[in-house]
Amino acid sequence: MDRFPHPLQVELQHDRKTWRLLAPFSYLDPELGRLDVPAGFETDFASVPRWPLIFILLGAYGHAAATVHDWLYAAGRLTRRDADRVFLDALRSSGIARWRAWLLWAGVRLAGRRAYRSGAGTSL
Repeated sequence: MDRFPHPLQVELQHDRKTWRLLAPFSYLDPELGRLDVPAGFETDFASVPRWPLIFILLGAYGHAAATVHDWLYAAGRLTRRDADRVFLDALRSSGIARWRAWLLWAGVRLAGRRAYRSGAGTSL
């Protein structure tokens, strides 16, 4: 079963760093059910440092999972820990190698606190 029922449709914004969703995007989480990201939401995908080796290993991977994760952080509808768990599950379900998914997950666990918005724990 594909946990991303619709293709990710985005357009690059003028700042050349963010992407805007042209259509709603969803992820089917095994624990939480369907998580919907609305059209118009802006994401920078995975915020990977531009250090050459790190960017080469991680920069071009997991756009779908990162979009859902960015939405969960912005909306604050889950705890940060739960949002990060969804991110790891979404990475793995989209075919990202286990070691790469773990590195991306570790990065958000270590450095994601600032990006997380208040309001965590409210219901979806």
